[in-house]
Parts: sequence; structure tokens; C-alpha cells
Amino acid sequence: MAIDTEAIKEHVRGILAALGDDPDREGLKDTPDRVARMYAEVFEGMNYTNHEIAQMFNKTFEEDLELSGRSDDMVIVKDIEVFSYCEHHMALMYDMKVSVAYIPKGKVIGLSKIARIADMAAKRLQLQERIGSDIAEIMQEVTGSDSIAVRIQGCHSCMTARGIKKSSAQTVTTTFTGQFKDNPALQMRILM
Repeated sequence: MAIDTEAIKEHVRGILAALGDDPDREGLKDTPDRVARMYAEVFEGMNYTNHEIAQMFNKTFEEDLELSGRSDDMVIVKDIEVFSYCEHHMALMYDMKVSVAYIPKGKVIGLSKIARIADMAAKRLQLQERIGSDIAEIMQEVTGSDSIAVRIQGCHSCMTARGIKKSSAQTVTTTFTGQFKDNPALQMRILM
């Protein structure tokens, strides 16, 4: 699915008029085009399914490390900064930090690919909970591991800038699969 920037321009122009402003005035005349280009960038992930994102970042390496063979050896990448937009209000979710862990199963993924997967999963109209499950699903496909953990902490402008206006409120979500699901000791390693 391609983002229809022409339709976005038309609708943003209508929104400006509905707000009581003149979309043809100097400060606003290029706003519909700027918003359409911004949406194409910040919603890039909407162009792809989770499977397509997995295919994009499917660069793995056979494990050449002499791991101890313990079932709790893991790779963790913490504090990946992303942003997204809430699907309920189209409000910005910001100051988001994503931590992803997985237990390798014969191969490892390049570390930058984990950050790219988190970024692309967030670039959709989303729920914070779904970002976590999308990242886990993509990571499972790329790594072949069934043991994935995702922790996300972030602020939602639908809570901080409007409505209840609690500026310090943060939302924390977790997604655990495989060994992470039932092992509190493994969960704590990503939650710390």
C-alpha cells in the first residue's frame, strides 16, 4: 500500500479551512504539501507488512561465538529511541525507548537491524502494545528464535498535552515470547 500524498494534501487543506483559517494565506499555502511529505516519512512503516519488514532486515550471521550453550544466553539492545503516532488520536508518542532481547538459535542478527526493525514497526498509526508485538513477530521471523522480549517506555501526547494533561505520565509495555514468557529471571534481565 502506498501512501496517497495527493489525498493527504487535499484533506489537510480542508482541515485548515475547517479550523477557520485561510489555506491560501502565505504561512499556510505550502502546509498541505509539507504535511504530506512528513506523513510519507513518519508513516513509512504502513507501506509494509511485518513479513516484508523481516525480509528487508533479514541479514543474519551464523553463530561463530563459543556460547556456553546455556538456554539463557541472550542478546539485548536497550534504549532504541523511536516515536510513533497513536491510532486513536493521531497524537505523537514520544521519548520512547525500546529494548529488545532474544535468545539466539543458531544465528544472530546485526545489531543495527534490531534498531531498524523497531523504528519501522513504530512508523505506523499504532498502539504501544502493538509496536512490541510487531517487533517480536519480526524478530522471530528474522532470527528463528522463539524467545523474544520487548520493553517499551514512552510518553503519549494524548495524555500529556490534552485530556488529562499529566505531563510526567509514562507508559511501559512488555511483550514476552518463548522462554521469556514463563521465566521471571529472564524477564528481569530486560526490565533492569
